[in-house]
Amino acid sequence: MSNLPPEHAPLVQFAVQDDCLQVGGMALTRLAQRVGATPFYAYDRQKISERIALLRRHLPAGVLLHYAMKANPMPALVQHVAGLVDGMDVASAGEMRVALDTVLPPDSISFAGPGKKEHELRSAIAAGVILNLESAREMEAVAKLGTSLGITPKVAIRVNPDFALKSSGMKMGGGPQPFGIDAECVPDVLRRLAMLDLDFMGFHIFSGSQNLNAAALQEAHAKSVQLGIRLAEYLPSAPRWLNIGGGLGVPYFPGERALDLAAVGENLQRLMPEVQRQLPDARIAIELGRYIVAEAGIYVCRVLERKISRGQVFLITDGGLHHHLAASGNFGQVIRKNYPVIIANKVRGAEREVVSVTGPLCTPLDILADQLSMAKASAGDLVVVLQSGAYGLSASPVAFLGHPAPIEVLV
Repeated sequence: MSNLPPEHAPLVQFAVQDDCLQVGGMALTRLAQRVGATPFYAYDRQKISERIALLRRHLPAGVLLHYAMKANPMPALVQHVAGLVDGMDVASAGEMRVALDTVLPPDSISFAGPGKKEHELRSAIAAGVILNLESAREMEAVAKLGTSLGITPKVAIRVNPDFALKSSGMKMGGGPQPFGIDAECVPDVLRRLAMLDLDFMGFHIFSGSQNLNAAALQEAHAKSVQLGIRLAEYLPSAPRWLNIGGGLGVPYFPGERALDLAAVGENLQRLMPEVQRQLPDARIAIELGRYIVAEAGIYVCRVLERKISRGQVFLITDGGLHHHLAASGNFGQVIRKNYPVIIANKVRGAEREVVSVTGPLCTPLDILADQLSMAKASAGDLVVVLQSGAYGLSASPVAFLGHPAPIEVLV
């Protein structure tokens, strides 16, 4: 048996020319000079546009495509995405302000989250965005604030479904959850909602995320549609909106393969006639973050020192877990697995070796790659973590140990 570490699936979203990664139409070495310092994140706007175009080709024409901003809230990136999607989902007043600065109308923005503060609710009502109600208490608070402001709030019920997205990286349904209202409690909440001065839009049903199994996604989407149809029976009028969440995953680790998007789209197409028959006034929305931006982004750091300790090669870099917690394995992983990591100015490399890539932090958790095969590198070479466009900088402990924050660029 081979002792070589397992390989990642081929990732071909970025071209390679003269053995150097090309991002945003230029060599990464040139981009690094343009940015002026490492570490940095770079997001390729063309790759984002291509991913959204791919989704448009496979999703039914009537399905609304929403961007979940929590995946990457960089304002320039959000502005670019906003011109290509139908709506945006936010999870804080800060994200809402970024979304409201885009070309999207306020009523195409929805605000989710189980612990919205009063000032956030007030701002959302005044802005005219859709509030995803996460509890009966929040519903009463929104109605009261709407009365005080003289504005009828736009609301949807976030439902905690009685099923989960199987094979999901993160399950967000099927059991006790801080998110949403348990499906079996929704009829009573709807009866109370009918007595309040609220503009009811529909339901938000999110059962899980980061899923590469098309069959599991097909089942979850079908169950979400049926749940929405069943709950609509308790409404005095038909819902106008049914957000069935997302869950579409991207490959990060050795052995993973890209999602069969065509199969997911074909299943949604089969569901549309039933939706149109049962909920003629409702638009189906699918909410995606990671799937839109993850593969369009990279994290770039520079080798400071090549070090050998008891026979093991370490590349010490100026990047680390404080900038990219997910790549270090400390953001949801139970057993640490390697993101795809390459030497960007020697992608193929005439000489290769198995190395570990670490950062400058004084903790053994500061690992970007552990015993991974890559081109032989020296001080000054550029290390790139691929699949870094989602849950990168904004999901990392940037203040840890007082190192400067990385730069972000959209190219």
